[in-house]
Amino acid sequence: MSVSVMGSGTWGTALAILLANKGIKVILWSKIEAEIKALGENRKDIKNLPGAELPESVELTLDEKYAVSDSNPEIIVFAVASPYVRDTAKLVAPYIKKGQIIVNVAKGIEEKTLSTLTDILHQEIPDATVAVLSGPSHAEEVSRLIPTTVVVASTSEEAAKKIQDIFMTKTFRVYTSDDVIGVELGGSLKNVIALAAGMSDGLGYGDNTKAALMTRGIAEISRLGKKMGANIETLCGLSGVGDLFVTATSHHSRNWNAGYLIGQGMSTEAAMEKVQQVVEGVHCAKAAKALADKYEVEMPIVQEVYDILFNGQDVHKAVGELFTRDKTNEHSAVDWDYTN
Repeated sequence: MSVSVMGSGTWGTALAILLANKGIKVILWSKIEAEIKALGENRKDIKNLPGAELPESVELTLDEKYAVSDSNPEIIVFAVASPYVRDTAKLVAPYIKKGQIIVNVAKGIEEKTLSTLTDILHQEIPDATVAVLSGPSHAEEVSRLIPTTVVVASTSEEAAKKIQDIFMTKTFRVYTSDDVIGVELGGSLKNVIALAAGMSDGLGYGDNTKAALMTRGIAEISRLGKKMGANIETLCGLSGVGDLFVTATSHHSRNWNAGYLIGQGMSTEAAMEKVQQVVEGVHCAKAAKALADKYEVEMPIVQEVYDILFNGQDVHKAVGELFTRDKTNEHSAVDWDYTN
């Protein structure tokens, strides 16, 4: 059995380490020659993965045809950052065999089309069987084989169970789901809320404030998810609440870190440069705002984050506006009417 991982960033490399330690043959691909060269020269000193070691059995390559076709992989893992998923899919599409299983592990929504990443893979590689794997999973911890739990979703039960079998280890537990849109939305939109949580910490606010942002953030994600056909249980599970919790509370999180820097007064551009990794929440904020408008869903936290990132909104003022919104019920099951 072999698995090809497309993308040698932190998450792709961490999954390559996980699979290789299980005894699976792994081909790790990147379009960036410097990344492959660095990994080949020193497998024990991996950028952004302290304490991890890339096994010698992991084969490194710059050849996309070899990675997705000639090596005959059982599954192909798409681990490139969300802004590059479509370009990478176009690059490899001519070499993909009919029925090939592809699992996306990136998190995001395409800004121009509002397509999820699995949508993009379906569009560019229509003959493939596509799944998404997501959940509370810092690459730094997965690369050191620290116990982690995720969910894989696909419209194909066979594909979901095959991916589950391939990825399951004593330290990496995988659940299955058929709610692709729910897993995609939970994994993507939580990054916007994690930015808000980082901003709160950067401002010096406490646990109360962050808990409020996280809880009401899940409420916003759930409202949108329901309109888009997601299962609310999914958004209350690993790819929703679970992923938000780990992303909004940990210094490992590039989204939390970027938000923290913005909360301390740094510009969006300067914060992204300081983090030195793709900050998915910044890219996703525009798409989240557009989806809220399209489906006519109220998402005040997403709106304030969007305004801070792109419209020059003051962070302190944004918090004040959230706390002085019109009075309302916590959820729709309450019968009282505040309009009376």
